[in-house]
Amino acid sequence: MIKGFNGKILKVNLAEKNYEIEKLPEDYIKKYLGARGLAARYYHDLINTDSVPLGKENKLIFMTGPLTGTRVPASTKFSCSTKSPETGHYLCSNSGGLFGPFLKKAGFDGIIFENVAESPVYLKINDDEITFHEAEDHWGEMVRTFESKVKENHSMSNPSVMAIGPAAENGVVFSSIQVDGRSFGRAGAGAVMASKKLKGIILKGTGDIPVAKPDILKEKFKHLSQEALESKKNMREYGTVQNVALINTAGCLPTKNFQSGVFEYADQIDADMMNANYFSRNKGCFSCPIACEQRCEVKTGKYKGTKVDPEFETVGLLGSNCGINDFATVLKANELCDEYSLDTMSTGGVIALAMELYERGILSKQDTGNIALEFGNGDALIETIHKIANREGIGALLGQGIKGIIKEIPESEKYAVHVKGLPIAAYDPRGLYGMSLTYGTSVRGACHNVGGYTVSTELGSDEYDRFTFKDKAQLVKDKQDVRAFLDSSGLCTQVRRVLGFTVDPVEVVLKDVTGYDFTSKLLEIGERIYNLERHIIVNEGVTKEDDSLPPRMEEPLPEGSAKGKAINRLEYEKALEEYYQVRGWDENGKPTESGLKKLKIK
Repeated sequence: MIKGFNGKILKVNLAEKNYEIEKLPEDYIKKYLGARGLAARYYHDLINTDSVPLGKENKLIFMTGPLTGTRVPASTKFSCSTKSPETGHYLCSNSGGLFGPFLKKAGFDGIIFENVAESPVYLKINDDEITFHEAEDHWGEMVRTFESKVKENHSMSNPSVMAIGPAAENGVVFSSIQVDGRSFGRAGAGAVMASKKLKGIILKGTGDIPVAKPDILKEKFKHLSQEALESKKNMREYGTVQNVALINTAGCLPTKNFQSGVFEYADQIDADMMNANYFSRNKGCFSCPIACEQRCEVKTGKYKGTKVDPEFETVGLLGSNCGINDFATVLKANELCDEYSLDTMSTGGVIALAMELYERGILSKQDTGNIALEFGNGDALIETIHKIANREGIGALLGQGIKGIIKEIPESEKYAVHVKGLPIAAYDPRGLYGMSLTYGTSVRGACHNVGGYTVSTELGSDEYDRFTFKDKAQLVKDKQDVRAFLDSSGLCTQVRRVLGFTVDPVEVVLKDVTGYDFTSKLLEIGERIYNLERHIIVNEGVTKEDDSLPPRMEEPLPEGSAKGKAINRLEYEKALEEYYQVRGWDENGKPTESGLKKLKIK
């Protein structure tokens, strides 16, 4: 077995309350590396094309990477795949925290949940001790409450807890899974976990992970950690919230349901405001020298006592996109989403849509339950989050996600900002044309990460004009392939570049861990993963039409440095066709049989 792996997958049958341990094929590691790649492969093997997202035939798949839990700095990441109730097709997501490293240290490279428990349960994994526990009394508890109680119930030193809250239990299609304060956020994995009546998992692993060159890794650890810390000082000081000012200046900050790319109150929700008034301390995931999580606390006012770690996407979509200029309100909204287990991004997306529908008279006060759902109304934002999580009143509609809203209110499609049912992330593509292809071709919907993050390249390089599609097809394809193998490694985004962890020289850490030379194969691995994922969603019914952008992107931005810019539909379709050609797919965006064979995808 290649080092960095245990060679074992834990397969849990919730209906029978039993489990079995399966061998992880070494061939899968060589072809898909780990984490996201392995999760996609197991999804392809185990989940039928016609499986229903919230049906018992769906699976919930978690996989670690070769670096997860090793001495490599910030080796915290692991991946989840399942069929999404929000989009209706393949979902891939990754999270930090302690869970992935502890799973590896407990002797497993992945865990797969299947079937449905007769009544709510949670799972305890303490190294090789695996037990099922009744969770009927915990059903309906907020995430932090459950975490606290389950830790009290078991004498385990500093365990990891992965859990869901009431929003998932109530079937909100964009509910998340919370992991030690981090999350599998996008596309509704939480609802799938709840449909299986699985409240959570408490886990502690203490074993050693087999690595090829432990002495060399030990020597490198201190040096690499220091290098990561020094090169990421801004990330430690400001976190991702520093992007608020940058993206607002670029004219791409989503404002009032993407009606503008400039928020006049951006300085009231940016990193400087956060640090001056709300910052408490830094938090870090497993073995992380950077600790980019900005623990914030509201110290005065009606939301006093709120404690949460905000991210840029959350601030952009719950803040400016909803017209909210009060940072304490954004923090409270963030905290509620985490406690209920809601994706902050989709929550901000659907509420912003509802606010526009309300202001246009498409939704009335009777529809909203007397909530004045206006842009900038912080009280309305908070109340609506409660409604969504509990599927009450207007929340019953919004909890169905963008696709559900459009189905019930066809007129809303004109204003719905999404791709494949997933609300667009906090970068307006009218000011970053590469991101329009990123959103359109992302395998999980309008995702800025999985789809290929072009923002830093388009804003920070003279090589690319951010207002044209020139050379963007190749750029997006390359970004997607690199992201695919990086997500499969188990290494956090924030230290990847620090370690030279792009295409060369990957062997700096990967070969030391695995003993296997992946170096010349990584781009091929990334391309294989992305083609497999596209193959999956095409089989699930995704077509070229689903790669389209929403109507709003054809409206010129009204102000800022991207004023007057819009996505011309014909130009976009031409760029999309070029992207398909670069990929080697057919004219409908379908991977060809010869292309799959060339990439050794069976």
